[in-house]
Amino acid sequence: MNGARARRGGWGGLAHRDTALTELMDDPSCDPRALAATYRRFGLVNRLVSAWGHVYRTRIRPELRALERPARVLDLGCGGGDVVARLADLAARDGFDVVWTGADPDTRAIAAARRRARPHVRFVARDSRDLLTAGERYDLVVSNHVLHHLDPSSLRRFADDSFALSRGPVLHADIARGRVAYALYAAGIAPLSAGTFLRVDGLRSIRRSYRADELAAALGAPWHVEQPAPFRLLAVADGRAPRA
Repeated sequence: MNGARARRGGWGGLAHRDTALTELMDDPSCDPRALAATYRRFGLVNRLVSAWGHVYRTRIRPELRALERPARVLDLGCGGGDVVARLADLAARDGFDVVWTGADPDTRAIAAARRRARPHVRFVARDSRDLLTAGERYDLVVSNHVLHHLDPSSLRRFADDSFALSRGPVLHADIARGRVAYALYAAGIAPLSAGTFLRVDGLRSIRRSYRADELAAALGAPWHVEQPAPFRLLAVADGRAPRA
């Protein structure tokens, strides 16, 4: 590999989003054992890096408390279901009555996620348009690591559908692209990555991801983009579904 190619594959690939990259686990013919192992280990990886504990304390818990009634929360593009399962545990400890739904059009993801199903936590193989057509509405809508996968038209549809599905906040979390994030992830993921797609796909995700100003520009008004933790982005807006 020559120097120019090396720079494009690592540090040089971080100046701009590398939207030509695809993730191994998005290949329908990828190794099913490696895929299953990746979904299992997402629970630990997301707990370490995703900042959902902070988002729960500062954004989700206050909203659930203010409702003063049972709530419905949607994780849109839930993957293996670990984020919605963790949020459900946090809410249960606080005594909230919530029905949690994880939705993803990838049936492989839903098969993995359903291992985390329990009372008040369910998983469905649907996309946002399916849920809207079915008349589903929620008090909050969240997502994790979805935005960087989407092309501009898909991003707009995903954002608009999120508005239509939520009576309350919409919270889309993702990675903030940068050299420090890339270097720390490359080194830190090694002990967890054997037999999975975590290292290759994680580094590709960082290279596909936005910086805060880029995401704000891509989404436009009324979205605003926060950085709730190092190397993390949170796109925030209020939904447009009628309040119950």
